[in-house]
Amino acid sequence: MAAKISHADVEVGTELPARSFPVTRATLVRYAGASGDFNPIHWNERFAKEVGLPDVIAHGMFTMAEAIRVVTDWAGDPGAVVDYGVRFTKPVVVPDDDTGALIEVSGKVAAKNDDGTVRVDLTAMSDGKKVLGMSRATVRLA
Repeated sequence: MAAKISHADVEVGTELPARSFPVTRATLVRYAGASGDFNPIHWNERFAKEVGLPDVIAHGMFTMAEAIRVVTDWAGDPGAVVDYGVRFTKPVVVPDDDTGALIEVSGKVAAKNDDGTVRVDLTAMSDGKKVLGMSRATVRLA
């Protein structure tokens, strides 16, 4: 499957549809089971606070995966992402309540390359704080 977006139809500054991703403690437990990352900072409030965190935090790789969904949904093909990297700037704090946390992600085409790819810069926020820095994906378009 190829990207559904045409390179010719995209310009620098094109905004991708923004998305919000809810995260609850149950989400973190399911992710831990799938990833094998059972670090107690992701499920044990007492332990998280003992090591200096404000509360349980989402897995960094989970946060990174949720953010790239904005790009894969836009492109129409996860295989169109040829490179992706982030810096973790703040944790996504997940309180033990019915609402949990929200990861809000937006993206914009920052560069259009001659090889049929574009660079998409992502902004990921939670609780008013930027949780990913230098979040960039290179995407091969049709």
